[in-house]
Amino acid sequence: MTPITFSLATCESALASDLDSCYKRTANHLIAMDETAKPLRIPPEMAIYAEKHEIFDLVQTLVTNLMVDKPEDPIQYLIVLLKRGSVEVPRVMLLGPPASGKRTVARKLCEHTQVIHITDSNILKEDTDLTKKALQYKAKQQGWVLEGIPQTREEALSLQEAGVAPNHVVLLEAPDAVLIERSQGKRIDPVTGDVYHVTFIWPEDKEVVQRLEHQKAVSEEQLVAQLMQHHREVHALRKTYRNCLKGIDADQPHVDVFDQVLKYILSRHCSVAPHTPRVLLFGPPGSGKSLQAKLISQKYNIVNLCCGELLEAVSADATNMGELIKPYLESGQQVPDSMVLQILTERLSRLDCTTRGWVLHGFPRDLEQAEKLQESNFIPSRVFFLEMTDDVAIERVTLRSIDPVTGERYHSLYKPAPSPEVQTRLQFNPKDSEAQLLQQLKEYWANASSLQDLYPEAVYINADQDPHTIFESLESRLVGRLQNDS
Repeated sequence: MTPITFSLATCESALASDLDSCYKRTANHLIAMDETAKPLRIPPEMAIYAEKHEIFDLVQTLVTNLMVDKPEDPIQYLIVLLKRGSVEVPRVMLLGPPASGKRTVARKLCEHTQVIHITDSNILKEDTDLTKKALQYKAKQQGWVLEGIPQTREEALSLQEAGVAPNHVVLLEAPDAVLIERSQGKRIDPVTGDVYHVTFIWPEDKEVVQRLEHQKAVSEEQLVAQLMQHHREVHALRKTYRNCLKGIDADQPHVDVFDQVLKYILSRHCSVAPHTPRVLLFGPPGSGKSLQAKLISQKYNIVNLCCGELLEAVSADATNMGELIKPYLESGQQVPDSMVLQILTERLSRLDCTTRGWVLHGFPRDLEQAEKLQESNFIPSRVFFLEMTDDVAIERVTLRSIDPVTGERYHSLYKPAPSPEVQTRLQFNPKDSEAQLLQQLKEYWANASSLQDLYPEAVYINADQDPHTIFESLESRLVGRLQNDS
């Protein structure tokens, strides 16, 4: 993960130029707009800029830090925070039973992330209130790793009341038999405080080996009692930190354990900052774009835009644009790109699309249209290609029909008419003829390669499977961040 970085210089220059112009355009739109005649339009570049530069995430992180640390001077606190290399201060709790390797992992984490290592023993060493306050201030600014703290739910709640809230909680886990074996072979370096083991972790430096000391022996009965106490408390701790806790198997080489812990510590939790889905669906005729768009729209309350249906709706209105495109639709000719783009960008600029997001299919059909859409600042956050062979497309499209009485759709193979009466009145759309379909497929594949090149981060989904399986594949990539988002 690349941490959020944001310097004051970047803040001043970026916000002074890009956001200022965006806000001015918004103000001009609001002033000039007659709300009774036009739907509210918000420039799409505002949300795109904010998401691209993680402005929403930055604000979320800053507010979270303010609420946790409660500084006396919030403005000065934010200035210091923004001057840091990262505004995300590590706050880590490293929990686990005795002999699970907490000390070794905690020390390596602190070396790697340059945070304060806090244990119950070094807290008790701080004798004066002044020293404790200095340690607390330093830890807040630099971050911390709490090793073995808290041990009970009561301690966890007390820490929460004191404003000690972790970003990540790691729970090291291993079988009791392994932990008992580890406990018997521990050795301590009195100079560094590092923990070693005669079997699992042994220093390569001979000088270190010579100065190792036996740790104060803990009887097996005492260790078993400690493990039982840990098992009694761990369930409550899991519930307390369930939103940020990850269990990691400690019964593996310590290098692998540390790598997994570090990867989790450097990860960012699912952001609750505003994110507006902007989805493009591509695919040959019969790949199910309309159905998948409908399912996405219904579940996530985003605007479903089929370009063909949008053009028909505009032509039905008594507007200048409607009158202009009506002859094209009635004659079956293709509406000029300039008109389509004007209609589409006006619709995508409306408040519902800007605030809720959209899923678009049926446009763009070629590279030129896609580039014009991007030039209009309507840049998708997710692009999907539904893939299937021409044979499957022919089978799906040419055998489908509709009942003119009920409007129900049927298919000769997948969904036959329920009765002879319904069968006799079924109608086939002339546009679904094999000759027209083959022409559509030819046009789609002629443009598919260039569109795929324009969207290198697009996701490819096998459309030759159950619609709900397809939807699950789409959904799994909609709800999470893409790799380049984090």
